[in-house]
Amino acid sequence: MAEEAIFVTLEGRHKLEEELEYLRTVRRAEVAERIHSAKEAGDIMENAAYDYAKEEQAFVEGRIQGLETTLRRAIIIEGGSTDEVGLGARVTVMERGGDMPETYQIVGSVEADPTKGRISNESPIGKALLGHGVGEEVAVSTPGGLLHFQIVSIE
Repeated sequence: MAEEAIFVTLEGRHKLEEELEYLRTVRRAEVAERIHSAKEAGDIMENAAYDYAKEEQAFVEGRIQGLETTLRRAIIIEGGSTDEVGLGARVTVMERGGDMPETYQIVGSVEADPTKGRISNESPIGKALLGHGVGEEVAVSTPGGLLHFQIVSIE
């Protein structure tokens, strides 16, 4: 079975690589030291510090595995054409009846952070905008109802 591609920007890939390196070199050592200290404190059968450190170790190792998988499957996206919305594009839209335009960057789900204007290509708005050009209006079905956006610009 072929692994599904994970789309990331070059910046996003660097952040994931930095996090992976930090977890491998710093966090693993910190957790190992906590486990060692807890073992030296005595009976590990009723040692909350030991139990917590082992849980933390499992979390760190799970995150490392997840990052390794993500990076292995990662495909770098770059801003491309300004003729239509694609992965990596920054798109400015105006909601019908709205008074302020909003700008989003279309990214893969791993990098999505709506509070920073980064929306996933798999989100309702991201999906609806893909493939459309400046001046076009798109309808987006959201849990709150149908929204209409006009594409103002694409970078």
